[in-house]
Amino acid sequence: MLKEFREFAMKGNVVDLAVGVIIGAAFGSIVTSMVADIIMPIIGAITGGLDFSNYFTALSAKVNAGNLADAKKQGAVLAWGNFLTLVLNFLIVAFVLFIVIRLINRLKKQDAAAPAAPPAPTKDQELLTEIRDLLKQRA
Repeated sequence: MLKEFREFAMKGNVVDLAVGVIIGAAFGSIVTSMVADIIMPIIGAITGGLDFSNYFTALSAKVNAGNLADAKKQGAVLAWGNFLTLVLNFLIVAFVLFIVIRLINRLKKQDAAAPAAPPAPTKDQELLTEIRDLLKQRA
């Protein structure tokens, strides 16, 4: 059974999938940083310095804090600004993946569109072609 598992785990598809998951996780961290550190501050600057990550709605009368971290300590809050940031993060990841897959599909179409050159005729085929042409000339 161990031998079968090792054969399964070492198949190309399983290893490729593992590499894809690891790269995907690293890519997710990059996109998260891009959204949190670049895009959301720009959106905040456009909207007058608003920081979406600190937007929340208090669900308890005890909550009177000005930022999300303190508000969570005081009671239940609906952190809709953080949710908005994560939705934007998802949309950016989905769009980037769409562009990458679209480029890959274009490259595949270009490779498929260029047909391979037919192989050169063998000596036997050349001889048979000459015989055919000579027979046509006689007739």
